This record gives sequence, structure tokens and C-alpha cells, in this order.
Amino acid sequence: MPRAAILAIATATFLLATGALAADWRNIARGSRIPDEGYCDQPYVVVTNAGDWLCTLTTGRGHEGQGGQHVVSTISSDHGKTWSELVDIEPADGPAASWVVPLVAPGGRVYVFYTYNGDRIHLGRDDTHGWYAMKYSDDGGRTWSPDRYRLPLRVTACDQLVQDGRVVQMFWGIDKPKTADGRVYFAFTKLGRYFLADGEGWLFCSQNILTEPAIDKIHWELRPAGEHGIRKADFGSVQEEHNMVPLGGERLFCVYRTTMGYPCQTYSDDGGWTWSTPEPMTYSPGGRIVKQPRACAKLWRCANGKFLFWYHLHGGRSFNDRNPAWIIGGVLKKGRIHWSQAEVLLYDENPTTRMSYPDLIEQDDRYWVTETQKTVARIHEIDRTLLEGLWSQLDENVPTAAVTEGRIADFGETELTQEGLAVNRPLTVADQRGFTVETWLTVDRFTPGQVLLDTRNEEGQGWALSMGENRTMRLTIGDGRNGGSWDLDPGSLEAGRRHHVAFVADGGPNVITAVVDGVLCDGGTTRQFGWGRFDSNTCNLSGTGIIKTDLTGVKMHRLRIYDRYLRTAEIVTLAGQGLP
Repeated sequence: MPRAAILAIATATFLLATGALAADWRNIARGSRIPDEGYCDQPYVVVTNAGDWLCTLTTGRGHEGQGGQHVVSTISSDHGKTWSELVDIEPADGPAASWVVPLVAPGGRVYVFYTYNGDRIHLGRDDTHGWYAMKYSDDGGRTWSPDRYRLPLRVTACDQLVQDGRVVQMFWGIDKPKTADGRVYFAFTKLGRYFLADGEGWLFCSQNILTEPAIDKIHWELRPAGEHGIRKADFGSVQEEHNMVPLGGERLFCVYRTTMGYPCQTYSDDGGWTWSTPEPMTYSPGGRIVKQPRACAKLWRCANGKFLFWYHLHGGRSFNDRNPAWIIGGVLKKGRIHWSQAEVLLYDENPTTRMSYPDLIEQDDRYWVTETQKTVARIHEIDRTLLEGLWSQLDENVPTAAVTEGRIADFGETELTQEGLAVNRPLTVADQRGFTVETWLTVDRFTPGQVLLDTRNEEGQGWALSMGENRTMRLTIGDGRNGGSWDLDPGSLEAGRRHHVAFVADGGPNVITAVVDGVLCDGGTTRQFGWGRFDSNTCNLSGTGIIKTDLTGVKMHRLRIYDRYLRTAEIVTLAGQGLP
């Protein structure tokens, strides 16, 4: 029997024996549904004093912005597996009520804040203007105060729209309120022009809402001081969805989305009264820019004092390409947040799905995240080891564990001079499995098109590693019918320098990523995306089972093959351990 046929049978046997892989928790279809009326947005969750989860969201029977849009709540007592019937915070037959965010006070009272078109001003869409309204619940969200209260949203320079002699304030918020040193903060975006134009960031701050039961005695301040909010003209009209985290004392960190291909960041040292000049968000001070399209760029500070950031790892300018969702972890060093390399957090098997507006829940040392595709909202438990891997990249002097699980081949420099290297194990990217090739190498001469490693058979089944243009390398995978390829970012390799290079084909989201010297390639300034897709029907990559080599002008010091996708954190660990 031909070797390729033997490997194909072995692959099938392996998949049947193991059930492929345990179902991938990152697949959003495995999440638990949150109830809605058809349209659903911003499913935000707080843990009440009774230990229940209270989710507030914006919903309606039409599409976003249509009549009947209102805000509701629902309760879960089993970590989001099941939910109560929806309770109206505002009714569907009243003025538009949208973009609700919740807050739990120490005494158990729950407050919600939302955009409410109390003056019934009609501009086309009714959901981004009106009053900043507040209601409360003293029974964990089962009922809500019959009265609503209007926050003192003072008129500033951007409030230029006047209708029927009244100033119409346009705004919305995606920032769940945060507590710091007894104060409550939440950010939101004011708009200078209808629709979604000339955005700028503001904060509400209350120093007594956590302890003051009398609503009329709750004090609010609108920050920053003066007539202008958080924005910089250089970044264009679209500067919106401001959200922030406290850093300690009165220090705050805020990010927001743009259409420049990246989010912006800014710091405040005085509780939001003044802010540093907004700049592109970077992984470290003065470092690489974080790439993000016009999609919600969401910050969280966790109970351990570390940070998480949800984004999409590409520099698009539109609302599109929100799948997969990626995540990075942050730690505070010398007053500034430093961020890890990225991991896939969630994905949908349909590449056109757009997931966004997430929230993070922590309870009993476990983590969950919500997301919505505007018609379906779900909640997903996160494997905490994924988050620990993010933060561990930023820890200093922490011993790193060996990365050996799934390693099916390991060749040293002497073996790599041989004619052919046998890999007697099946490889597949089907059923959420993956494939990783990791190597240490020094390139003395760049020859674009040179195939360094090749396992492909006559039908094109297998994988190959080749040299690309402009000091790059390319991974190509295929099963004879389907496949894909991805390159390192241009200029990633230097002649005469030893590099650690890893390519990962992840069979869950069907994406290929590349990591060079512990840094995930993100497309740089030449490519929009930091990842590439391969055909979702791709399966067997076993090929001939023999790696043919042509290392002319290249010294390969080590080659290791894994029959699974490695997390980025694992590759960072391997790079940090040095050449074995």
C-alpha cells in the first residue's frame, strides 16, 4: 500500500479514536444564548449581591435604530446557562431607549444608564440623542424604578444641533461603569453632527453614588473640564466608543475606535479632568501600533489588577471583518500598560459573521465573555489558561514550562542535512485540529521561491516552507483540493541573524499566523491583516510523510513539528527559551 494511503488511513483512525478534538470552546456556536426580541446589542452583565447575573441589553423587534428599540434586563442563576424572561427597563412603545450599561452599588442597588429620546426628536434614527437617563432596581433587576432620572449632561461646544429651539445632544456609551477609590466613572461619546460624526469622549464621575440612597443627592461631574472632549483632529471625524479603566488613585486609561486602522489611547492623572494628547494605541510605550478597524475596542481591568483588550488584529477602515475576535493581556509598568502578543478568543465558522460589543464577567476565579452579532447574543466561558498565558508573557523572571504536547517531530542541525526526514504521524487541520511548524534558522542568502521544506505529494497534499520576497518566508498547506498560505511580514528576517520562526495553522477559525522571535506578525504597514485564512474544507496535510529539504544558503538549526495549533503564548515561551 502506498505510504500516502497508509497515512490517510492513520489520520482517519486518529480522528475517530479521539473524536477529533474536544469541542472548541472558542467557537461562538457553543455559547449560551441570551434572550432578546430580535435585535440585540451590548449584553452587559453584573454580578448582584445575591450572586445572580443581571444582564442588561438593548433590543427590539426591528433592526438597529428602528422603532420599538428599548432597554431590558434578564437574570441568570446558573452562570448564563439559562435566563429569566426579559423585563422592560423602558417599554418598547415609549421613546427610543438604547445603549444601557449597569452598575451595582455595595448596598445591592443596581443602577442603569442609557440614551433616552425623552424629547421625542426625530432625526431619522432616534437612538443616539436625547437625555442621559438613569433608573435603579432594589430587587436585583426584577423590577425597575417607575421614575427615570436625567443626568446633568451640560451643553458643550460640540452640541450644535438645534431643533424647535432646543439643543439636541447626540451621544452614546459602551463603557460599563467602573469604581475606583469610592468614585464611579463611565465614559461615553458625544457627537458633533448627525449621524455618527465628529465624535469626542467624555466621562461622568460621581463621588457619592455608591453610598447615597437619595437619588436627588447623587452628585455628577462631567469631565474633562471645558468645552472640548477627548479627541484629536488629526484622527478624523470618527473618534467614538470611548471606554476606560482605572489604574490606581485618580489615574485613568482610555481607548476608542477610529477609521485610521487603529484605536487611540490617552491617559489622565487627575480623574479625567485633563488627558494626554490622544495617540495611536501601542503594545508598549513607543512600540508597535495596535491594529483595529471601526469596531468596538474594549478594555477590562480584572480583579487581579491586570488588563484585557478585545480587538480584531487588522487595520481596516470599515465596520467589517469582526471575526475572529482576538485578545491581548496587559500589565502596568511605570505608569503605562504593556500588552502581550495576541490569541484568538472567539470565532464563528462563517467568516462574514460580525461579533462585537463584549463584556467580561469574573466570578469564583472563572472568566466569561459576552458578545453579540446584533441578532444573536451569547455568553462563553473562557479557558483561564489562555488568559494566564497572555499575562505570563509580560512577567519577569517567571519559569516557563516545556512545550511538548503534540510534538511529533524534532530534528537537530545534523539531521537537517540529510536528504529526507520521516514524519510518521498524520497531520490534519480538520475538526478544530491544527498544525504548527517551528524552526530556528539563519539565512545567509535570500532566494525568493526557494522551497526549504516540502512534504507535498503529486496531488499537492501536504505542506511546504519556502522563501518569499523582501526577506520573508511562506507556509503553504493543502489537501490536494483545498488549502491556503501565509507569509511573514516583509522584512521580518535579517541576513546572518539567527531567528526563531513559527507558523500556526489553526483548524478552529481556519487562520494561519506567524511569529518571529516571539512577536506575532500583524501585517505591519504593508498588509491590513495580521493573519490569513485557509479553506475551511482543508483536512489531511500528511502528504508523503517525508520532508524534502533544500537549505542552500540557509542554516536550519532546529525543526519541530506539532500536530496541533500552538497558542501564541507557547511560541513566545519557545522563543524565550532559546535554541535547544
